Amino acid sequence: MNTIGILPNFALSTKETRLPFEPLDQYLQRQKKLREIEALGEEAYPHRFERSHTIAEILDQYGERTAEELDAERVPVRVAGRILSLRGHGKAGFAHLGGDGRRLQIYVKLDAVGERGFALYRLLDLGDFIGVLGHLFRTKTGELTVWVEGLKVLTKALLPLPEKWHGLADVDQRYRRRYLDLVVNERTREIFLKRAKIIAALRRFFDERGYVEVETPMMHSILGGATARPFVTHHNTLDIDLYLRIAPELYLKRLVVGGLDRVYEINRNFRNEGIDAIHQPEFTMLEFYQAYSDYAELMDLTEQFFRMLAEEACGTTRVPYGEHEIDYSSFKRLTMREAIATYWPAAAGAAPAVAELASPGGPRAIAERYNGFAISAGQPPIAEAADRAVSDGELTGILFETVAEPHLIQPTFIYDFPVEISPLSKCRADDPSLTERFELFVAGMELANGFSELNDPEDQEHRFRAQVEKGGADMPKEVDMDYIRALSHGLPPTAGEGVGIDRLVMLLTNSHAIREVILFPLLRPEGGEKSAEAAGEES
Repeated sequence: MNTIGILPNFALSTKETRLPFEPLDQYLQRQKKLREIEALGEEAYPHRFERSHTIAEILDQYGERTAEELDAERVPVRVAGRILSLRGHGKAGFAHLGGDGRRLQIYVKLDAVGERGFALYRLLDLGDFIGVLGHLFRTKTGELTVWVEGLKVLTKALLPLPEKWHGLADVDQRYRRRYLDLVVNERTREIFLKRAKIIAALRRFFDERGYVEVETPMMHSILGGATARPFVTHHNTLDIDLYLRIAPELYLKRLVVGGLDRVYEINRNFRNEGIDAIHQPEFTMLEFYQAYSDYAELMDLTEQFFRMLAEEACGTTRVPYGEHEIDYSSFKRLTMREAIATYWPAAAGAAPAVAELASPGGPRAIAERYNGFAISAGQPPIAEAADRAVSDGELTGILFETVAEPHLIQPTFIYDFPVEISPLSKCRADDPSLTERFELFVAGMELANGFSELNDPEDQEHRFRAQVEKGGADMPKEVDMDYIRALSHGLPPTAGEGVGIDRLVMLLTNSHAIREVILFPLLRPEGGEKSAEAAGEES
């Protein structure tokens, strides 16, 4: 069975090495070959190999040359890579070297490399790294090939690669052995190369508009910037508990107070919460802030941003995602109340009017009406509808998530959030029950969250204290008075936004689980039960 698993520790006699890997028989065979390579006078693990070309450079520069042209030029090359295929024919043999997602054939002949070189070739296995020198030619089948005149083993692979079609199909193993997943699954490689391209384009977009990229602390003494359950750690020297960052927001706005009018950060955040297809405890966000701006201007900027990213990463603004085609050239805008009315299920009766949602007690009455429909249809009711401690604004948010959010497939801005669920947003001048906040939804997922920043220090302190008094595992335990002090020194009118990088990459690579786009996602310890997400992905 050509997969990597776990066995009890075992002793290997030669160097008293103890490794918990299988297949044990292949490990021992390859270790024996490594000793034989050393017996030929070769280094087991040489320090370097000087290349004249990469595999990609050879294919790009000489891929169109004819056999006659190559014979006339006799192009010398020194190239290295991992052995992806290996086949012998008596006193000669072929192999394919892989590197950067490309493959190049080599031809090794006893007469060309000598007895010692050919003995070395016969000790090679799939997965080994080698360096060769020689010249280019074409075989009778027309394949560009290196005629090898010298060969050097660079790294002996003591464990085999998985079989291409059967060895690494298990989803859980693909995440645990990402280093193998990248070798044998071209789709995985393409995802992470595209992710790098997306982040590079993102930086260009903001750099060209005068933003400054910054870094802010990942350990915070006071929880803030979002509503989430944190990870807690302890600093021994200072003897203080610290929170791993749930959001960089409060630090970035301090920088705007300090005169950096446009700032952005690509940041890692940590939230001690559930794991599913679109949530990971450790994830990547973009946050950016622009002085003298408001949420309406940021919505315009966000449309430009996503249109550019789709074109850069995919070459078009119309990108497939599952059964849908997402059009990033067209964005819809609805208030949260309008979205509830627009996507109200027909079977639940007449859609509520926006005015009804805005009236005192209106969201509760609408939630109770929805519950009557949900119970009769065998669907989960809104439990918070009977809880009098839940405000109208909070119920409006819950109604939106239940009724409208799953239907937002094409890019849609939902704006004008209730103040109760937007503690850092500035209120609308004409309606203090609403804030100048928006979220962008694509394929039913929240992708971005932005707002006109609250810059009234007294109002901000009042809202922070309300959060602390409310309590709960995901609420701040104290008011960040230094942030209030910073606001008291003056924050200009400012708009800010956060964008989920992992979800963005999911959408632009047609990936349907967040762990597909994170190189090393958090997993249960090996040997534990397979997660529900991995089981679902595998099925």
